[in-house]
Amino acid sequence: MERGNWILVTEIILVEIPTTRALGGLLFFIFSLAYLVTVLGNSLIIMLILMDYRLHSPMYFFLRNLSFCEVLTTTRAVPKMLAGFLSDRKNISFGGCFTQSYFYFLSGCTEFILFAVMSYDRYVAICSSLQYPTIMTSSLCVRLVILSWVGGFLLILPSTVLKVGLPYCGPNVIDHFFSDSAPLLHLACADIHIIELLDFLSSLVLLISSLSLTVVCYVCVISTILKIPSGQGQRKAFAMCASHFIVVSMGYGISIFVYVHLSQKSSLHLNKIFFILSSVLTPLLKPFIFGLRNETMKDALKDSLAKDRNFLKGMRSK
Repeated sequence: MERGNWILVTEIILVEIPTTRALGGLLFFIFSLAYLVTVLGNSLIIMLILMDYRLHSPMYFFLRNLSFCEVLTTTRAVPKMLAGFLSDRKNISFGGCFTQSYFYFLSGCTEFILFAVMSYDRYVAICSSLQYPTIMTSSLCVRLVILSWVGGFLLILPSTVLKVGLPYCGPNVIDHFFSDSAPLLHLACADIHIIELLDFLSSLVLLISSLSLTVVCYVCVISTILKIPSGQGQRKAFAMCASHFIVVSMGYGISIFVYVHLSQKSSLHLNKIFFILSSVLTPLLKPFIFGLRNETMKDALKDSLAKDRNFLKGMRSK
């Protein structure tokens, strides 16, 4: 389709990692296994929180929604990358490219807002423990989760609308595993500085505001914990926050490095590495961090497995 002297792009070619067929098969196996463990691990967390009454608290309600964001984020990006390892032609339609990018960043933005919400939850639990049940009510928790999704939607909507309206006249090659914002923008035959600035400001607002709230909450939490007279009480309080703090540090560290700078064209190859870290490795580790470091979660899993074994024994005896 032509407009003036332009040939408009109708599909995008993704350039992943140049591989032989054998190496592509090996990478497919490794990343498929990581993706499967990520989806199953987060799905298991969601199921346990829904089924076990001990996990019916605000902290686990937010964790359930965070796990859902992880599944959505990885599912929007990783399967297309896996298909590319086995295919000679790594193409995606223009509409599919924008759809993939939009939902990937929607779930990603929502996840960072949830980080701040979970930090506030830990702040109330540690610093105002007596008022915790009256402050963190079910209705407030639901509103905070809705606010997280609406906030993510509003943050990425303006730049997405502007990007869709740009003329894309080629080349139609993106040097990435998925339809990332920066390489997609550089296919446009128009001035993209305003949209780059908007992306930068959106990333800055999201990361700095949520990180600031997280840091303030944890400064208050740590200062309160240090005032606890008993060492056992301090260790128990730190254990309540340790998993969330580790995950938050990983998420913010990678994202601030990748997305908060004005022009990303010079670091596209480096962004591939950080994409694997943020979309494959970090989501893979989160179920283990939240599960293995949480005694209540481990007890819920043990009880669930015991019930399943008893059910199978009952079925066999019949």
